[in-house]
This record gives sequence, structure tokens and C-alpha cells, in this order.
Amino acid sequence: MHILVIAATEAELRPFSEHLSREWATSPTGFFQKGENTLEVCVTGVGAVSTAWGIAMAISRARPDLAINAGIAGALDASLAIGSVYNVVSECFGDLGIEQADGSVQSLFEAGLVSASVPPFSEGKLIHPDSHQMHFLPNVQGVTVNKVHGQEDSIEVFRKLFPRAQVESMEGAAFFYACLSTGIPFMELRSISNYVEKRNRANWNIPLAIQSLNQVLIEMLG
Repeated sequence: MHILVIAATEAELRPFSEHLSREWATSPTGFFQKGENTLEVCVTGVGAVSTAWGIAMAISRARPDLAINAGIAGALDASLAIGSVYNVVSECFGDLGIEQADGSVQSLFEAGLVSASVPPFSEGKLIHPDSHQMHFLPNVQGVTVNKVHGQEDSIEVFRKLFPRAQVESMEGAAFFYACLSTGIPFMELRSISNYVEKRNRANWNIPLAIQSLNQVLIEMLG
């Protein structure tokens, strides 16, 4: 089995990578190896474009039997605890659309530029096909943006546009899109580093989020 673990930054996977260096061997092809399993860690860079390119290059090297996108995220849902890890079961692009003269935003689906039901979309969302089987972590719904939110008025508008979105990232929807389009089994794991609120880095806990995320990866993959 070949496993691909993707993250936007090296820091988000550093403890896991260090664990692999200690506990896994190196295969002739340069991947980590344990028994019959091989694993590639791929750091793509931040954002949807970098993620799409990164996963495309990784697939060209070795098509994975399982792809995992792991990273930190902001919580739109205030009931999610900072430092907790969640399994993302749906994604959407949060700022891919058309701004109207009155300031409202029309999605590409609403504008008729993209059909909401053409694969890999389902009613305008990217939905994990096996989400009902994933019970090892609490499930959440994600939204992906090019610019994370940090101003109260824009956050309020965004919440109304995506009332069911619980976590905000800059990569998840691109990862979903690639995996759904290629038929690669996948999962997206997000650890909460902050709440999506008026920007105040003093309220964030990135070290805790990274520690929790990497502990889950180590427990999952050994």
C-alpha cells in the first residue's frame, strides 16, 4: 500500500516526519517504508493552487492507495475546541465567484458558469463518498478560501454565505477536487489552531494544534 500525506507547510508535519525517520526505513524509490507499505510526505506550499500542483506531481511519481491532507485550520464553529482534530467530510470553494454591484457575491453555480451537479461536485459541494463510515474522529464540514478571514464584518457576511461550514482552510477543497476527480481514496484531517474571529494571534495555539494533529497521524500510521 502506498500512502501520500500532504500538508501546506513543513512545520505542520514536522513531528510526524521525525517519527517516520526514526521508525520507518527508506525504500529504494526514496519513500518511507515499513513492511509492505510505503509513504510519501509532500509539502506543497500554502493555498489551493500549490496544493493542486503538489498532489498532481505526487500522483505522477506514485499513485497512492490513500491520500491524506493534514493541517491546521480556523474554526467557524465556536463549539470546536482549539487543539482538537477533526475529519473533514465535505468541502467547498469559499471565494470562487462573482461580486455584484450591491456587494453581494454570486457563486459560479448561481451564475450558471458551472453546473452544481457535474462531478466532482454534488449540489455545489465536494462530498467525501465514504463519510458515513468515518467514525474515528468527529466529522466537520470545511470551506476553502484564498484569503483567511480576520475582520468582523467580512466574517459575518461569510457565515451567512456558508452557514454550515465549520472549519476554514486554504487547501482542503483543492485536495478534495483532485482526489474525487482521480478516484483516489482520501481523508482530510484538520486540527483547530484558532477561531475565525477578529484577528488576534494572541488567542491562537498553533503548537497545540500541530501536536494534536501529528499524534493522530502517528497513531493512525504507526
